Amino acid sequence: MKLTLVLIVSCMIFSLAGCTASEKSEGEVSKPGADDNPMADKPKFDKSKAEYLHKFAFECIDKEYPNKLGQVLGDASYLKPPKELHPAFYGCFDWHSSVHGHWTLTVIVNRFPDFEKNDAIIEKLKANITKENIENEVKYFDDKHNKNYERTYGWAWALKLSEALQESENEELNQLAKSLDPLTKLIERKYIEFLPKLTYPIRVGEHTNTAFGLSFAYDYAKKHSKELEALIAKRSKEYYLEDKGCPLTWEPSGFDFLSPCLEEASLMLKVLPKEDFEKWLDGFLPGFRNAPENFIQPAKVSDASDGKLAHLDGLNFSRAWCLYEMGEALENKNLIAAANEHFNFSYRKIDSGEYAGEHWLASFAAYALIKGN
Repeated sequence: MKLTLVLIVSCMIFSLAGCTASEKSEGEVSKPGADDNPMADKPKFDKSKAEYLHKFAFECIDKEYPNKLGQVLGDASYLKPPKELHPAFYGCFDWHSSVHGHWTLTVIVNRFPDFEKNDAIIEKLKANITKENIENEVKYFDDKHNKNYERTYGWAWALKLSEALQESENEELNQLAKSLDPLTKLIERKYIEFLPKLTYPIRVGEHTNTAFGLSFAYDYAKKHSKELEALIAKRSKEYYLEDKGCPLTWEPSGFDFLSPCLEEASLMLKVLPKEDFEKWLDGFLPGFRNAPENFIQPAKVSDASDGKLAHLDGLNFSRAWCLYEMGEALENKNLIAAANEHFNFSYRKIDSGEYAGEHWLASFAAYALIKGN
């Protein structure tokens, strides 16, 4: 009798344990680890993704409203429609999103020269990036009340757009790079004037993050401006070289779309030799490259209609591109697996039906895909 009771109780315990394990496996996202194959879930930037992503930018770069201008009014004459103030970059809700919407479409044409939507894409780009329109954009940035407009987030995306247009094998896009050049040169100059005056870096998870602005600008400068390249490398080391113990587990803040810790690490990867970067990273984020899942998990958006809360899907993509950059450079499959998890968590959420995310998230997804491929 006792033996029978023991057997019954044992079976019940094992049954409950099995049920619990099963429920947990269904309800939780698996964590990447050292034994996982990071290539198994690694997204590929193929035509199906180009088809999915291009539509968001294509539909919004000439959509004037709703619009957030973010301008300083010098007097009543400044009150004008977005398209009159920004004839090139008036769509996609705000100026910087319009710029990187143009960038998204440009990189799709560059990567997929036989993509069936390319002709329509190029016609839209040509309609906006004209010599006259860019001259008017430059006048806006030269206005005494708006000299700091879009510093440095929009500046960084404008240089990224110029970089993509210049390196294109499509002659029509090369011509657009020439049309954009006055704005490109203006932003180069603004960086060169501003960085010596920025005593302390800005370490937030939104637009003004200094490391993000420097990282994108450095990519451009390495190809097109030796002066800016040298200045960014110098200031990056002055800002960040002595940093240690970044509190990555404190992230994210509620409205983040950039990771202050990972953006900084991404920048330092670019400006330091590999061996120096590895030493710096181990002091800056001790233990991170061995087990990134102990520090970060994909962020969850509670309300996709709230423009600030929707930032967190963008955070997953920007974390992914930083993780891909470091994972590829260091041949570290733990970082690549974490990047895959972050990207895949938010990818299908872009198409939420909410303009709060749809007007910009495709660009972040596209950049993460480029870094992962």
